[in-house]
Amino acid sequence: MPIVVLDTNILVAAMLRGGGTARAVVRACLRGHYQPVLGPALLAEYEDVLGREDLFGESALSMAERGELFDGFLNRCRWIEVFFAWRPNLPDEAGNHLIELGVAAQADTIVTRNLRDLTRGELKFPSLRILLPEHCLEAFPCPP
Repeated sequence: MPIVVLDTNILVAAMLRGGGTARAVVRACLRGHYQPVLGPALLAEYEDVLGREDLFGESALSMAERGELFDGFLNRCRWIEVFFAWRPNLPDEAGNHLIELGVAAQADTIVTRNLRDLTRGELKFPSLRILLPEHCLEAFPCPP
């Protein structure tokens, strides 16, 4: 089972109308086809962003439904402690924690819509792939 780090933009997109491939990746996590991982920094970011009501004006889900989805997703996540700060020196410092979590979890991929920033770090980890959700679904196909 592929180990995945889901960037916050994927979780948010899955909750909006037209969430398409992001929703399919979250669904794969919920069904046990992917093993999502979570650490303190990513959990804090998820909680912060998912608490912003203004982001969800176009949501197909009510606040209660988003909460249930988030709780179900968290239930599937494996908790990872990050003991070493790799500091890949990304252009957007706020993304470093995703790389650090991926390395600590020995993840197969980080799924994001932010390829531009996450692939431009000074420190490279060749075994950690940074993929768009559609490319994740191609690289790690799920049973129907």
